Amino acid sequence: MPKKHFATKVAAKALLWLALTCAVAHAWAGQVAGTVTQLSGPLMAKKADGKVKILAVKSEVEQGDTLLTEKETYALIKLIDNSEITLKPNTSFVIEQFSYTAEQPDGDHAIFSLLKGGLRSVTGLLGKRNKERFEMKTPAATIGIRGTTFIATVIPPGSLSLPAPGPGPGPGPVPASQPRVPGLYVQVLDGLIHVTNPAGAQNFSAGQFGFTPNFRQPPVPLPVNPGIPFTPPPVFSSSSPGPSSAAGGSKPATVDCVVR
Repeated sequence: MPKKHFATKVAAKALLWLALTCAVAHAWAGQVAGTVTQLSGPLMAKKADGKVKILAVKSEVEQGDTLLTEKETYALIKLIDNSEITLKPNTSFVIEQFSYTAEQPDGDHAIFSLLKGGLRSVTGLLGKRNKERFEMKTPAATIGIRGTTFIATVIPPGSLSLPAPGPGPGPGPVPASQPRVPGLYVQVLDGLIHVTNPAGAQNFSAGQFGFTPNFRQPPVPLPVNPGIPFTPPPVFSSSSPGPSSAAGGSKPATVDCVVR
């Protein structure tokens, strides 16, 4: 086969692959993933096409949306599998993919990215039947879950850097006014988590706290509550653990969550 003809065929196949990839990405974007059920301030959605939309209670959220909360905003999102994501103020959270149909478990997909800020996640039907299809990315670890409730907070690089977290001045939480080391903080309210990155791994059970600054340092347990606020309005807690649970109380550990 002449080299010119071969190169033309390769280029044509590459263009076809690119077109199919774009078509699939476009098909994913725009599909409804859930609904805003509670809101305490402004919530915006940056769409896959770059447009920005202001959301309200009963607004739908879609695959491809980047959800952005303001400095006083808590937002409760109920996904179509009955799972819940509660976003705290100053959070950037991406719904990369979310697909759930009760009769088609093979079609389950749940891929999220927590870029900064924090959230509380309560697992729904998708995570219980297809835990390997759930993935929540952060700058320091990837979280996979099954039937559990946990809080994750990402403090981005560039924030005030302090020595690694350690015991506070007393038995209670570290004062919330004290700046925190950048990285990923996790707290288990129900179940068990396993936090892993290339530098190491650590298990955490209900009522425990953990921290990892980045992929280059292993996750470590924290001896006390690091004192990172997560206090949505009481009405947000009607179907999931409330602020009192976030202080350390929890149910028995009967389910698991894996952070890779």
